[in-house]
Amino acid sequence: MVAKRIEFILLLVYLITNLINLNKIYISSDHAGFKLKEKIKYSLKKKKLKIFDLGPNNDNSVDYPDFAKKLAKSVAKSKKNRGILVCGSGVGMSIVANKVKNIRAALCYSIENTKLSRLHNDANIIALGSRLISAKLALNCVNIFLKTRFESGRHLRRVKKIK
Repeated sequence: MVAKRIEFILLLVYLITNLINLNKIYISSDHAGFKLKEKIKYSLKKKKLKIFDLGPNNDNSVDYPDFAKKLAKSVAKSKKNRGILVCGSGVGMSIVANKVKNIRAALCYSIENTKLSRLHNDANIIALGSRLISAKLALNCVNIFLKTRFESGRHLRRVKKIK
């Protein structure tokens, strides 16, 4: 009977620990990226992934630095977090995000560069340009980004040099 209780308590501790450390996926955009952000969010929710949408809530004009900074700060809270930023070109948001400590935002435009951003650079934010990439390719890039693991090895030494 005592052994069963100990097993049960250990199981509870394990479950609670893992629930606290779950990966969080944040998404945000500016007005130019709003529609693509919504498509990405819908696609990920269909896969039963929990997405934290940091706005905006419509396609009214907004300032991309505000949304990029908010997302980057949220992602930086845990090494397990990931972020998705969408603006017109992806450039502005990636520049802003990369100013936050421990953020490695990658502007992605192909399956290959998306995969490499995770494998070699341990990117924790993907930035997409809604005016430069199709919705289909963007969705594929996001899926690759979320499922590809960092290769570490020789790349870890280089990533550690990024401050």
